[in-house]
Amino acid sequence: MLFLFTVPPAYFVPATFVSTACMIGAAYALGALGPRRLRLRSVLIGLASAAALYVIFYAGALAISTYHPFGISASSETSIYSLISSPSNPTYVQVLVLLFDAAGFEAFFRAVLQGRLSARFGPLSAPAVALLDAAIHIATLNPLWVVTTFVTDVVWGLTYHYGKGAQSSFTSHFVWDVAIFVLSPIR
Repeated sequence: MLFLFTVPPAYFVPATFVSTACMIGAAYALGALGPRRLRLRSVLIGLASAAALYVIFYAGALAISTYHPFGISASSETSIYSLISSPSNPTYVQVLVLLFDAAGFEAFFRAVLQGRLSARFGPLSAPAVALLDAAIHIATLNPLWVVTTFVTDVVWGLTYHYGKGAQSSFTSHFVWDVAIFVLSPIR
């Protein structure tokens, strides 16, 4: 994970594939992944979660542009968008990066980490895992990225918990990523 945030921006896309492939491999090796039957309820929960998260981020962007909390401005979000939505990355590459991102993060952070914590802590495992992922994102030196990672991870963790598995959180993560980075970026 830290490798992903320490490579030069020109290598972010290949680093994403390497990093997320490692997360998927680890999840598979730890037994958290395997054949699952597609459940419509899980997909619908994921879609609703992605829509709610988009609304949260839209409201957050308005608040940031109005109040500039802690000196955070639109330039903080521009640096995040530039890594994925670069003109040098064709749309199909952007969508593939986002697919691997959603698969890797949901496989490892939800199916492995939260899956193991949830038996003991229930829905409280969502913010615990979100804190870990947000702490990893400190390496970006972008406070907005750290905060947005925590918010999205809490939502995806609760989606995982109440959707009863990674199908719902993966659906939410992937749909939200495509909406926010490709279809309708919030700037």
